[in-house]
Amino acid sequence: MSYGQGGPQSQWDPWKPNSEQPWTAGASDPTPDWAALAEASETRSRRRRVFLIGGGAVATLAIGTAVAMAVVSANDDEPNKPTSSLPASGGLPSASGNPSFAPTSAPPPLDPKEFVSSKAKDTAPNGPDILFPGTQLTMGSTVYKKAGKADTTTCAGAVQGTLPKVLTDNGCTRMMRVTYVKDGIAATVGVAVFDTEAQALKAKSQADKRSIVKALDGSGVKPFCAGAICRSTTNSYGRYAYFTITGFTDGKDVTKKDAQIFTTGDGLADFAFQQISRRGQAQASAAANR
Repeated sequence: MSYGQGGPQSQWDPWKPNSEQPWTAGASDPTPDWAALAEASETRSRRRRVFLIGGGAVATLAIGTAVAMAVVSANDDEPNKPTSSLPASGGLPSASGNPSFAPTSAPPPLDPKEFVSSKAKDTAPNGPDILFPGTQLTMGSTVYKKAGKADTTTCAGAVQGTLPKVLTDNGCTRMMRVTYVKDGIAATVGVAVFDTEAQALKAKSQADKRSIVKALDGSGVKPFCAGAICRSTTNSYGRYAYFTITGFTDGKDVTKKDAQIFTTGDGLADFAFQQISRRGQAQASAAANR
């Protein structure tokens, strides 16, 4: 239907320059041609959709090409490997579980006592000045002066009472003696040496109240415990048996009330044990570091 008069109606094309709109080109009636407008709008929408779809496809193609090029570029240095060249799943490290290590065992520590329990292992130098070094001995708050020393392989001559037979029967090879003195009290420690621990233990078990080491005088100390009552002790450690005798330097008898006599004798016996024990520790340490 046409609402205008005159020559042929020019068709308005929104995509053609200078084309006349249907309500202005040679029309006396200002009423727009609504059908034509609707048709033109539909045409524009179709063209826009086609343009957008086409443009999107081009963009997608461009992006896909860029990604493909990037992937290829990343693998330029190392070509793709077939799956057959990859390690089998059994050779890959596990993501779980704790690592395992081969069991190890450290050698047992050396027993220091073994080194003072037999002649075969107890090979370090020995003597009165080695076992009882220095010129004095501190026990608690009391300092005792070393007053004399003696060393012999004739064990029976350094002891008295029943002890000479005990030492001889069990194979004593050496007797070392040292005396300490302080404020009228003197104490002698005697260490008998055997080849084995068993011999020392047997000597200890056979000793009795009359098995006594001879008190050692000298260096300003007069003979003591020659005829007076003194206090004695007996013990052993490893292949060593050790004895003490403690008394007054003025010759008076020891009684149970003389606490300092007991303290001195017990302290000296303990010191002898500690020195023999340290001897074993030193030899064990030296053997472990070899």
